[in-house]
Amino acid sequence: MIERLDITGVHMTVDKKLHDYVVKKIGKLDKYLPRHARKSVHAEVFLKEQMIKKKKECIAEVTIRLPKGNVTAKESTMNIFAAVDIVEAKLKNQIKKYKDAHSTLRLHRRVMRRLRRAPQDA
Repeated sequence: MIERLDITGVHMTVDKKLHDYVVKKIGKLDKYLPRHARKSVHAEVFLKEQMIKKKKECIAEVTIRLPKGNVTAKESTMNIFAAVDIVEAKLKNQIKKYKDAHSTLRLHRRVMRRLRRAPQDA
């Protein structure tokens, strides 16, 4: 679980049910992070509710601060729980891309080390 998770409600109160739901959904994203980044990750969640043309609009915005950059996702729907679900899916894809971009050097080193150790067949 992401240990540093800040949840802020803008123009709304975040009740226990919503708070637990966000912690459950966003908190489990650490399993997609590189191992070296798991200790220093910090997530900020902003939940906003507003009325636009007599329609309720709920916005969920999540910023995950990582050692070599930030990952941000924002979604607007009519239900705050649905917005959190969609943001979670967006963040999952972005974190996978982050992991691929920042771990290729390690993978290359590991493969090269194994190739050097392998017996040479002639």
